[in-house]
Amino acid sequence: MRVHDVLDRGIIDGTHIGAQIYVSSRGEVVIDDARGEANAGVPMTTDTLMIWFSMTKAVTAVAVAQLWEQGSLDIEAPVARYIPEFAAAGKDAVTLRHLLTHTAGIAWSDGMADGTPWRESRAENLARIYAAPLEYEPGTRAGYHPAAGMSVLGEVVERVAGAPYSTYVRERVFSPLGMTDCWVGMPEAQYDAYGDRIGRMHKTEDDEAVPLGGLDGRRASATPIPGGNGRGPMNQLARLYEALVHEGEGLLGPVTTAAISARHRTDMLDETFGIVVDWGLGFVIDNSGMGRYCSRRTFGHGGHQSSIAFCDPEHEVVVAVVCNGMPGRERHSARLDAISSAVYVDLGLAKSEDPGRTKPYPTLGL
Repeated sequence: MRVHDVLDRGIIDGTHIGAQIYVSSRGEVVIDDARGEANAGVPMTTDTLMIWFSMTKAVTAVAVAQLWEQGSLDIEAPVARYIPEFAAAGKDAVTLRHLLTHTAGIAWSDGMADGTPWRESRAENLARIYAAPLEYEPGTRAGYHPAAGMSVLGEVVERVAGAPYSTYVRERVFSPLGMTDCWVGMPEAQYDAYGDRIGRMHKTEDDEAVPLGGLDGRRASATPIPGGNGRGPMNQLARLYEALVHEGEGLLGPVTTAAISARHRTDMLDETFGIVVDWGLGFVIDNSGMGRYCSRRTFGHGGHQSSIAFCDPEHEVVVAVVCNGMPGRERHSARLDAISSAVYVDLGLAKSEDPGRTKPYPTLGL
């Protein structure tokens, strides 16, 4: 398969040391495979639990959508309706919709640029966000919020549902779909129990692959970061998208699924990425990481310089892939484009000589 060739070339040239990929088409599993190593000397398997980074945001978006669907919250409501202390420093007009579409103006309020969120408690980090001023008037500009927006939405879920965020997503999102090895906030004892099934992310910008610490470590994994530290195998994360590609089956109703995957933010320059990219309610729509051949209705979410998971409702295709090498923004963008495009060729939905649709790669960002 072409996609295996792309992944194997990445191992050979040092872009990553291993990869995990899952693809289904019209309800049938086409690829469920692992390549290379999960860590030095440890083979990557389809059961390896890799960190999701921002692919976690899809889980939080679904949790919010579930509560919206049942009438427990209103995405048009100010965040301060659910978290009164959030209104500090002029943030009273920020709505849940602003957070979901990355137009809230609090992108860097959590100290993400300095790696602060995984060095302090969740309560401390939320307090930091609540006290921060706006970077711009909500809704007037756009800029991807690496973690802050989803951290606040995770707290909204917790307060509205009356259960810890990590418990809610385990019981209401993961359990119904059989995602038994998926976590956002994995207890340290569980992390230890998984042993070599825990895969490690690596920095691969230079000649040597260096294991990533910080967010990918045992201690940080125990504190749920709703936009950044989910963990699990790709063949289980894909189940979320398999539910969504079939109108939310077992997860959400079809009307809600259509609503969250529609374009709610269009033709706006994303000041974090430096390009125009459209957004649904918590999901990116049809970006370069989904390749050149996906339909314009395709939606999902990527993970920092390593991964992407998405579904294409028009073709009934689901893809979830993670590479455990972070090679820098440009190399990673090209890698995801190549992987996703190869999947469509392998599925017979495109020909390799077809140029497809060219989409801009991010020019800025972490």
